[in-house]
Amino acid sequence: MSALRLATRALFSSRRASSSSSLSTTRSMGTAATPSKIPSLFSMEGKVCVVTGAARGLGLEFCRAFVSSGCTSLAVLDLVLAEARDGAEELKAYAKELNPEAEINAIGIECDVSSEVSVKKAFADAVAEFGRVDSVVASAGIVHNYSAFEYPVDRMRRLYDINVHGAFFTAREAAKVMIPQGGGAIVLVASMSANIVNVPQLQTPYNASKAAVKHMASSLAVEWAKQGVRVNVLSPGYMQTKLLKTVLSADTELKETWERMTPMGRLGDPEDLTGAIVYLSSDASKFMTGSEIRVDGGYCTI
Repeated sequence: MSALRLATRALFSSRRASSSSSLSTTRSMGTAATPSKIPSLFSMEGKVCVVTGAARGLGLEFCRAFVSSGCTSLAVLDLVLAEARDGAEELKAYAKELNPEAEINAIGIECDVSSEVSVKKAFADAVAEFGRVDSVVASAGIVHNYSAFEYPVDRMRRLYDINVHGAFFTAREAAKVMIPQGGGAIVLVASMSANIVNVPQLQTPYNASKAAVKHMASSLAVEWAKQGVRVNVLSPGYMQTKLLKTVLSADTELKETWERMTPMGRLGDPEDLTGAIVYLSSDASKFMTGSEIRVDGGYCTI
């Protein structure tokens, strides 16, 4: 028998032995038919991401999600420049935790979303650094709790300037960059409050502002659809950010009320939003625009 045949027989004998030894595992786990392209659709590799309100809280969590999904070019926009830069440095450290050899370009940019001039400058700075913008998340927002009769007018105007006008300015500047380059993805962060009335806290202007953001996204989605710009909404439920944890630590009754009213029986963790934000910002949702994803533990269903 030739040496080639002997070598071939030995190879197949080895494969049969390996197959036999792992048969129980194969039977229980199954075997993939072909490599899937699905994971690559969720990749943020090669995309330039811009997130407002990103120095802390949900905004920073969205940035971490993008880094975890392969993004290496990211602009952290926030009201205070020093805090935006701190957020960018935190993302660089986070990337190193994931991969010691990782090198990402995360920059902090000062941005007051209530100011059209400030938003324009922030996007100009991002484009000057990266040359393009692919995915934008309008995450900056505030909330106040007053009854309708006691709500200070100046605070109501400030809330609308940030939550509504800020989302519009952000989306508009993003689209100005995206349309000439062939498209992009914009996510406006609303709230489950766009769909329901929160109880027991009183926050009518906030609820109305988030409903405005939700419908704004639908309108912009139609306006820019044929130019390749997708606009969708992410509506979180109660999320245990550091700030909310501090608030609820002094009001355990409120926490218990919210948990009782949530079908899943708990409040959300910021990490619960990461899958949704990557989906909406990536090519995985390339035929989706004008839509809303609620991540609320079922709160809005009852």
